[in-house]
Amino acid sequence: MLALAFISLCVVYVSMVCNLKHKGKQGRVKRVQVTFTEEQWSLVERFRGVMGNDDAEIVRNIVLAWLAEKSVVAESAKRSLGAEGGAQR
Repeated sequence: MLALAFISLCVVYVSMVCNLKHKGKQGRVKRVQVTFTEEQWSLVERFRGVMGNDDAEIVRNIVLAWLAEKSVVAESAKRSLGAEGGAQR
């Protein structure tokens, strides 16, 4: 249950601490301060060394893994390819 609450929190903060690189904005990053409860942080700490070594890297990778699991990344790529004419058969 606590893990689900943590994942939900990550969804709310999708833009947190992520290095977002968009077309035409290469190299720009977005930094967002995020607050976790002690219980939430203990969950993040479990991924140290597995999903990264520093705090920002771990949180970023958790969020990106969640987005990939929910097919948000794949759907976005498909839309992007379709808009560019890359969805040819």
